[in-house]
Amino acid sequence: MNIDQQLLSIIVCPACHGELSPATDAEELVCQGCGNAYPVRDDIPVLLVDEARKPD
Repeated sequence: MNIDQQLLSIIVCPACHGELSPATDAEELVCQGCGNAYPVRDDIPVLLVDEARKPD
C-alpha cells in the first residue's frame, strides 16, 4: 500500500470521524474509533461505509 502520509493525516472515518491508520497485515485502513476497516484498491482508499469490514 502506497498512500501519501499527508493524505493519511487528513482523511477520517466516514462513520465516526475517527483517525484511520494502515493495517499491518492487509491492504486496508482501520478506524481507531469504531474499528471499521476500509479497503485500499490500487493505492486509493475506498471510504464507503457499505464497503467497510465491520469489527468482530
